[in-house]
Amino acid sequence: MLQRLKASQQALIGSQLAEEFGVSRQVIVQDIALLRAEGEKIVATSQGYFYEKNLGMPTVKASIACSHDDQQELKDELLTVVNYGGRVIDVKVEHPIYGDLSGNLMISSREDVDNFIKNYRENEASLLSKLTEGVHLHTIEAVNRQVLKKIKEELKEKGYLLEE
Repeated sequence: MLQRLKASQQALIGSQLAEEFGVSRQVIVQDIALLRAEGEKIVATSQGYFYEKNLGMPTVKASIACSHDDQQELKDELLTVVNYGGRVIDVKVEHPIYGDLSGNLMISSREDVDNFIKNYRENEASLLSKLTEGVHLHTIEAVNRQVLKKIKEELKEKGYLLEE
């Protein structure tokens, strides 16, 4: 399975891996956890599993504080980042009991945004930002500082970016 992850240029979904290897999805989840515990750079996202070297990581990253209230604003926020060529790496919130809680997103295209929103709706899940009345952090990355600056300007103009 590790070789399959390393060779793939796209996310591999747990249920597809389970079918390919003739095991249950739970076995895949456990095996991924064991590989990660051994130091393998496997990233779990809503799109599936990536091996870190295959992500084609751009060179500039920033942590931004955002806030929004509803699903439509969530979608618009994510699309704003990807439409300018950025990638939303994760989402983080500060919980009063548990401290920082985060989720890997790895959203870099309109298709990724659509899949994330679809998954969110189908699972009737709660967003991490619901714990903090809409306030959350994203790590975003882009190919250069100018693109990162443009993403921040657009998010600020739309009212999603909290003042820095």
